[in-house]
Amino acid sequence: MKINLSGPDITQAEIDAVLGVLNTTTLSLGPKLVEFETAFADYVGRRFAVAVNSGTSGLHLSMLALGIGPGDEVITTPFSFIATSNCILMVDAKPVFVDIDPVSLNIDPDKISEKINDKTKAVIPVEVFGNPSGIDKVYELTRQHQIHCVEDSCEALGSVVNGKKVGTLGDISTFAFYPNKQITTGEGGIILTDDEEVAHLCGSLRNQGRDQNSGWLAHARLGYNYRLSDINCALGIVQLKRIEEFVAKRKQVQLWYQEFLGDDDRLILPQEPENCKMSWFVYVVRLQENFTQENRDQLLNHLREHGIGCSNYFSPLHLQPFMVEKFGFKPGDFPITESVSQRTIALPFYNNLTQQQVETAAAALKLGLNKITNA
Repeated sequence: MKINLSGPDITQAEIDAVLGVLNTTTLSLGPKLVEFETAFADYVGRRFAVAVNSGTSGLHLSMLALGIGPGDEVITTPFSFIATSNCILMVDAKPVFVDIDPVSLNIDPDKISEKINDKTKAVIPVEVFGNPSGIDKVYELTRQHQIHCVEDSCEALGSVVNGKKVGTLGDISTFAFYPNKQITTGEGGIILTDDEEVAHLCGSLRNQGRDQNSGWLAHARLGYNYRLSDINCALGIVQLKRIEEFVAKRKQVQLWYQEFLGDDDRLILPQEPENCKMSWFVYVVRLQENFTQENRDQLLNHLREHGIGCSNYFSPLHLQPFMVEKFGFKPGDFPITESVSQRTIALPFYNNLTQQQVETAAAALKLGLNKITNA
């Protein structure tokens, strides 16, 4: 591709930090793990942090730490990455989907209550694409119904809603550090909570069920190898120090897209909501409703032919083949999610994208739109 869809922002400082760990004898469960966890908890504003090897692992351990299991139901959105629902299935609970708000693309708070029953143990809201709009309402709803809130903040590091940083609203919150995220550790994630018991349990579960200060061959419970190495943590420490720089860079890229695409009424562009500071994760435009999924797919092919990295974003979770087979979901169950999913286009988006590259991507998109509308 001439212009990649995403890319990390790595400097010599990150390289030096990783090499520093490689020059020690402690590559895992060492001082960089503690340093990264402490720095991250301080940045977000939570008491405890438990670093793990992915955001998916963080969500899985969150379910286990809250005692969610067979026979329980967890409400979440059908418009997200698959891990949001997979973590529920991993503990043999049932995902219960609620359709999204057509503007924020987050789970619609006004539709949650009708899905709550005696089996409901938690809600997992997602700040989709870094947009935190409505997440505070979801949290208040879980308080009213006395159920857990597990905040999936994997796409929203640095976002703020009504003066509160994302990751501070749930009983537990999770972040992820894949290379397309605001900061990266290569692979990795983290669990945040203010509950000391939950934090200790997650720490044990990520390390083969070992309790704190127990022997290497002493296992208090069934656990997993979800550890994050000191090599990854060293990278994360430097990246976290640069988070405000990264948020500003991504905001600039968003503004360039707004400049080059804002006059095209065939597109719905993402906007920063009122009372929110949005830490942009990806840049996803939507075709207007008079366009079809076939039109969208034609545009994706057109962009790729012109060397522009792109993708659809997301496919509905309830229509994934294994979900249909297990639960009998069908097209039409969540119409807003399905309509949005059919018309999304993720354009190149990362920290060091230049204004010229944004203009090139925007021009290629408009050219493709012209071909479709004039056909």
